[in-house]
Amino acid sequence: MSDDHVYMTLAEGHEDDTRWAYGTGFEDPLHGVDTAVPDDVDAGELASLCVTLADDALVCAQRLAEWTTRAPELEEEVALANIGLDLLGQARLLYSRAGQADGTGRDEDAFAYFRDAGDFRNVRLAELPNGDFAFSIVRLLVLASWRLAHFERLTAHRDPVLAAIAAKGVKELTYHRQYAAEWAVRLGDGTEESHGRMRRAQEQVAPYLGELFTAYDVRDEVVTVLRQVTEAAGLPMPVYRPLPGSGRTGEHTEHLAPLLAELQGVARAHPEGTW
Repeated sequence: MSDDHVYMTLAEGHEDDTRWAYGTGFEDPLHGVDTAVPDDVDAGELASLCVTLADDALVCAQRLAEWTTRAPELEEEVALANIGLDLLGQARLLYSRAGQADGTGRDEDAFAYFRDAGDFRNVRLAELPNGDFAFSIVRLLVLASWRLAHFERLTAHRDPVLAAIAAKGVKELTYHRQYAAEWAVRLGDGTEESHGRMRRAQEQVAPYLGELFTAYDVRDEVVTVLRQVTEAAGLPMPVYRPLPGSGRTGEHTEHLAPLLAELQGVARAHPEGTW
């Protein structure tokens, strides 16, 4: 199966083929949406959900930003940067909604820059160092597939704001998944070296897959996508043995704190600064 065929198959059901989601439209996804938390929605649970999804996106975006000037080709550098910007945009909207829902009125900066590592609730796979390009592609494929499946469900959420954020995110995440799938096939079905690196990347990612399937019932959808791509790439499906602990409860690897130190340094040095 060619990577083009994988791309077309994964795109089924998403006829709006927006390959550059961040740069193609700047409409406010919340325009005209009632921002009051519905009476039948638990505000605390809504805020918690928004924070976890925003933390995933923010940490992923920071890792993708590290590929700037380091990607194999200029085109891939631009692509990864745009994917990171999509995720950053999702994080901003979700943090803002969390601050509205929990009654604190905290803005996106308060969530992103002024919480310590133990306060973050992102999955641990997002915070691992980039490694080589193969590892970043495998991680992006897994996280984009998982996040897309979850966002598709959230488009029907009872909170209209979260539903609108999810609807915007579905278009973006569809491209993220397709981009990663194309590269996974290209590398897996490429040279002996690229195939070997993809195998190693799968082994490195595998222990963190279990954490993705504990909170949301999207396992079957994600596994179906991963199986489709790995078969096209001539790669085996990874066998995962979940690691203990979870980023969702604040249990992180040693890699998150240094990542946040770099992300938050300027804001913490100038807490009253505006730009």
